[in-house]
Amino acid sequence: MSDEARPARTAAVIPAAGRGVRLGPGAPKALRGLNGTPMLIHAVRAMAASRAVSLVVVVAPSDGATEVKNLLDTHALPERTDYLVVPGGRTRQESVRLGLDALPEDITAVLVHDAARPLVPVDTVDAVIEAVRDGAPAVVPALPLADTVKQVEPRGDGGPEPVVGTPERARLRAVQTPQGFDRDMLVRAHATVTGDVTDDASMVEQLGEPVVVVPGHEEAFKVTRPLDLVLAEAVLARRRANDGF
Repeated sequence: MSDEARPARTAAVIPAAGRGVRLGPGAPKALRGLNGTPMLIHAVRAMAASRAVSLVVVVAPSDGATEVKNLLDTHALPERTDYLVVPGGRTRQESVRLGLDALPEDITAVLVHDAARPLVPVDTVDAVIEAVRDGAPAVVPALPLADTVKQVEPRGDGGPEPVVGTPERARLRAVQTPQGFDRDMLVRAHATVTGDVTDDASMVEQLGEPVVVVPGHEEAFKVTRPLDLVLAEAVLARRRANDGF
């Protein structure tokens, strides 16, 4: 079958091998409870809520793949969406690559989603997928910044840091996930870029390829600190009250 005739299939890769030390001691961040359900399950369901996502690959801690698979087996997921669990690597970048290696050949588009963003709405997921299918090699959801941002000269001694610039806020965006990619483009980026990166889209940027932005959503925030858990619980409570979620 030619590439033109090949049906478009989308998979989501969720790296969930990190410890999440800023949330404090306890289980890995992705396995922390949120409204009685592990955060990872919320993130998987958020990806599977899109009818365009046919496969979710969860990249688990290297010593916890069996535990994560058992966890997914015991929670209800949409029957139309398959899932795989693979052991992760030492870094997020390595874990995403291992997730890519596990994808079937017929996957044409890939989402990479943070397990720590459990509440991203399906409309945001669909917007990212649509932009990739329309021809963008890399897509990120993002929000305008509400705060003024200062560029500083970092200091390691805890003292006051001098301001060296004030970027124009109108040109800045706070990037979220899922980030979406043409599968071949993301594979090439992971094969080419070897330095540490903060997200997969920056790897595509280093190839000199275009990255585009679609509107993000305020509920797609990253659960990093204890206060974020409180906010996430409040969002879920509002959803239950309004939507019966």
